[in-house]
Amino acid sequence: MTTNSSDTLARLAAVIESRKVANGGDPEKSYVARLLHKGPDAFLKKIGEEATETVMAAKDVDHGGDASKLVYEVADLWFHSMIALSHYGLTPADVVNELARREGLSGLEEKALRKAQAREATGE
Repeated sequence: MTTNSSDTLARLAAVIESRKVANGGDPEKSYVARLLHKGPDAFLKKIGEEATETVMAAKDVDHGGDASKLVYEVADLWFHSMIALSHYGLTPADVVNELARREGLSGLEEKALRKAQAREATGE
C-alpha cells in the first residue's frame, strides 16, 4: 500500500469518526451518522450485502463483465467495513498492521499459527 493509499484511508477514517453522533454527526444529514446511530445491526447488514455484491461482481468478471464494477463493490465493502472499525474503536491502520504482520507468512503457516494460539488460549 502506498503512502497515498494509507493517507486516503486515514482521511476517510477521520471523516467517518467525525460523523459519529458523539462528535457532532447528524443522522438526519449523514448516511454514516445514520448507520452508526442505528447500531451494529445496520452497518453489519450493509457489510453482508456489500460482500455478496462483491462476490457477484467477481463472478461477472469471470464471465466477461466489467472489472471496474468489482472495484466499485470492493470500495463499498471497504467503506462499510471502515464504519464497523470506527464503531469498535479501530482504524484502517490496525488492519494494515495486521496485514504487515502476516507478510512473509504463507497462508497455511498463518492459519496453523492461529490454530495453535487458539489451542493455547483454551488450555487444550
